[in-house]
Parts: sequence; C-alpha cells; structure tokens
Amino acid sequence: MTNHAVGAASTASTGSGGVALPAPPLRDLALSRQRLDRAGARRRQEDLLQRLWSSAATRVLRVHAGRAPVVSTAQGLELVLRAPGEVPPPGADDLVLYLGTDGDAEFVAVVSADAEPEVADGSAGGEEWRGLREVGEALGDRDAGLLTEAVSMGNWHAVTRFSSRTGQPLEAVSAGWVKREPDGKEHFPRTDAAVIMAVISPDDRLLLGHQPVWPANRYSVLAGFVEPGECFEDTVRREVLEEAGIVVGPGPEDVRYLGSQPWPFPASLMVGFAARAVTTDIRVDGDEIALARWFTREELAEEVRAGRVLPPPAVSIARRLIEAWFGGPLPVPGDDRW
Repeated sequence: MTNHAVGAASTASTGSGGVALPAPPLRDLALSRQRLDRAGARRRQEDLLQRLWSSAATRVLRVHAGRAPVVSTAQGLELVLRAPGEVPPPGADDLVLYLGTDGDAEFVAVVSADAEPEVADGSAGGEEWRGLREVGEALGDRDAGLLTEAVSMGNWHAVTRFSSRTGQPLEAVSAGWVKREPDGKEHFPRTDAAVIMAVISPDDRLLLGHQPVWPANRYSVLAGFVEPGECFEDTVRREVLEEAGIVVGPGPEDVRYLGSQPWPFPASLMVGFAARAVTTDIRVDGDEIALARWFTREELAEEVRAGRVLPPPAVSIARRLIEAWFGGPLPVPGDDRW
C-alpha cells in the first residue's frame, strides 16, 4: 500500500530481516510540536516572574485541573492568552511558571488544581475550557507546545509537595522549574520514559491489544514503562513478551526507533518503535492486556469502518504508529476522542 499519510513514517526495505518495518521519522506528532524558546538560563533570575507579571507584553496561560481556555478563530483553534492585568491574581496554592518566549512575547502559566471558573454572564465570549486530549491536535504548534509544557509541569508540582528525605514542604523556585527543601537541596522535574510499539508479524500483520479499563472495542498498540537499568530496545522485547506472549527478534534491526511524544497523563514520555515479531501465538497476561489479536490492513480497515475496533485518537503517538504501518489515515467514522 502506498504511504500517503501526513505524519506517517515511510516503509523501509526488508533487507535481510524479513518483513519490512516502518522507517523514521514520525512527523507532526500532536504534542511534540514546540515553537518556543524555553530560555532555561533565565529561570534562575530571582525577580523574573515579578518583572514579567508587571509587563503588559507578557501573555498568561491559565490552566485549571488540566484544562485551558480556547477559542475558535478564522485561523483555527487557539489558546486564550491574556495580559497579567486581565486575569485574576494567582492564588496561594497556584503554580506560577515561566514557559519561555517566541521572540515577540514572554509566556507565563498560572496552573491551579481547582476546576475552571464558571462564567454565566456571556462575558467570556466564545471561550471554552478544554484539555490536551480534546484539543491537542487542533491547536497550532506554539499553542500545543505551551499547553503541553504547562500541564506537564503542573502535574509534577502536584505530586512533588514534600521532601522524600525529611517530609518537609518544598518551595517552588527558579520560575517554577525547581522544588527546594529548607536546607537548600533541590528537586528537578521528572518524566517517566515509556516505550510504545507497533509489533509486526512475519506475514505483515499488526498486533493490537485491549486493556480491561478501556471502553469496549478500544484497541491500541502495546506500551510499557522502562525499568531501571534497561534500554529502550530491551523494554520493547520484555513488554511484548509479558503482555502478549510474543517474542520480538533479537537482532539490531528487529526494533526500530520511530519518534517520541510527551504524554503528560500524568508524566510520561512515549518513545515509539516498530518491532519485528518472530512468533505469533498470543498469550495475554490478563492484567494489563485482556485481549489481543493480529490484523491485516484489510481487516483493520473493515473493523474500524464498522465501529467494531476503536483506534486510539489522532492526538496520540499510538495512532501514528498504527498509521505508519497501515500506510495512510485510518477510516475512522464520526467523533475521534477517548
């Protein structure tokens, strides 16, 4: 099948390894787009946030419980970014975070654990509060990067409140990018690396699995967290074997990196691979994966059209991995959300 999908990887030649694997790179991953200079060296300036908050040129992104205000414009969906004087002052428990600059403006986020404020008098115009899963793909590059950064950091702060050594409260410093103990010890943001893989059989079928917590008929590629002392390629082989009983080939060309995407739900970096299976008998673990099956391209297209298989939404790298193997966009009818 000709590869015509925007963002899909090209198909590599089989070489000596049997079935062809998609080749990198995966393009236009929804949450990997970043058009901002994070200007990390500026974070140590003690008065940075105060100076930015006093400037009418600063643009503030409000995030409440992982959701931000968006508005539809002639150019598409955009974040609502306002000057500091146009937004409520941060609360005592809110995170104020320096996001960076695009050369024309400086960006600051105010992240709150509270639900978004209700506006019933029509003064919000066309604003709607939406989360990354809903609008991550529809936002432009700059706005997708801003919201991904703010949500990721907000999630880290929410679970990094006390010292793991002393139990004492931590203070946010460095424009929101560091947590500091009373004795000066610093804690830096953490991201959990996870692999996600399109596993392909010797006869060029794709392995998809269903987790027990998902809606009925939801299928996706397999994924799993990297363990300490483990490289990505070994994680791919271990997770596929543990979850589905499938053996991935041992050669260096049997596991191929395709791309990566942050997934701040709550704090993951999804590292995408294609993997060549050398066995096909499925034995699911029954815990993380309840069902799994092999699909030809024709079978997958038919099942998706009929609604018997619900693929992951386009905002996810999982969808791009499937489409890289499929050779184009999946024929998904209707709404495409989680």
